[in-house]
Amino acid sequence: MKREIIGEVISDKMERTVIVEVKREHAHPLYHKMVRRRKKLYAHNPENKAKTGDKVKIKECRPLSKLKRWVVTEILKV
Repeated sequence: MKREIIGEVISDKMERTVIVEVKREHAHPLYHKMVRRRKKLYAHNPENKAKTGDKVKIKECRPLSKLKRWVVTEILKV
């Protein structure tokens, strides 16, 4: 089962690659305060359709390059 997550494109300056920022919130195990975490993931964008600011769904895949492990499956909001 491949993971699918939703994030926002923060850079589309590369050919067929976008950087997607994924934000998540979880409760701290001891203090029970909400903690925000963010991660930048490199995703394959085969037709260069996703642009900066788009909300996209990305899916885990085999390694495509040194850093790319995800592929853009759907553009949710432009």
